[in-house]
Amino acid sequence: MAIERLGYIGLGVMGSRMARNLARKSGLPVVGYDVDTEKARALEADGVTILSSIGEVVEAADLVFLCVPGAPQVREACLGAGGIAEHARAGQTIVDMTTAGPAVDREVAEALAAKGVDFADAPVAKGVPSAADGTLAITVGGSAEVVERIRPYLECMGTDISHCGPVGTGQVMKLMNNMLVLQNVSALAEAMAIATRAGVDRSRVFDILQHGSGSSFALTRHGSFMTTGEYPDDVFPMRYSVKDITYALDLAGEVGVDTKGAQLAKERADEIVRRGLGEYYAPVMYRLFED
Repeated sequence: MAIERLGYIGLGVMGSRMARNLARKSGLPVVGYDVDTEKARALEADGVTILSSIGEVVEAADLVFLCVPGAPQVREACLGAGGIAEHARAGQTIVDMTTAGPAVDREVAEALAAKGVDFADAPVAKGVPSAADGTLAITVGGSAEVVERIRPYLECMGTDISHCGPVGTGQVMKLMNNMLVLQNVSALAEAMAIATRAGVDRSRVFDILQHGSGSSFALTRHGSFMTTGEYPDDVFPMRYSVKDITYALDLAGEVGVDTKGAQLAKERADEIVRRGLGEYYAPVMYRLFED
């Protein structure tokens, strides 16, 4: 099937920015849907036509992207009544950009394959700023043929496109990315607490560490918020970090890997959520040490 129109389901914090880049860069018309129709209509100024249901998007588009909060929403959007599987037709391609874990995407891929529909999982990393400027890292699971078919459109949204293997492996690598990030945030909070209590000015700790071998993307991105103590609530909430590391630990259990470091990071993230701070960005973990 020739790709003449793109669809995007899930136009939240990440999805809206990715859909905007598709509309601006792909050269194809883009239709979209979100449960919050009024908020989604802001994208019409960027050339995204907002439709009233998942079914309408699937019927209108040849290649459909999906980005929703997690595995339950993926299963409902794809396999539920009025969902993608119900409306999909042979020759279409569906791409899940949610961080949902490999099991649900393999389940969806199997259901769609029975209708002659291709599927790939393509979760994204590097957060809201990279979603806005089209520099996301995207890990993709699917056949080589499908990945090459969708690559030009993924490149509208990201600059680092990695084919990880068959369906589900894009999810595996995204979970490993997020697991590492949360462990880094946990370690950064420890480092800040030790350094400041030992006499280093809070404003200098991560600036100094950036010049040493302990520097990292996480230090640069998350450390600045620990330095100021101002934690945004419109980026990537800690409750999503809890979701992702839970998926990662479930996967670790399935393959028999002991993950004490990741378990500690999850315990700290869980405590942040229990304290009512789950809407704040992950660096808010430092609040545990400020107390």
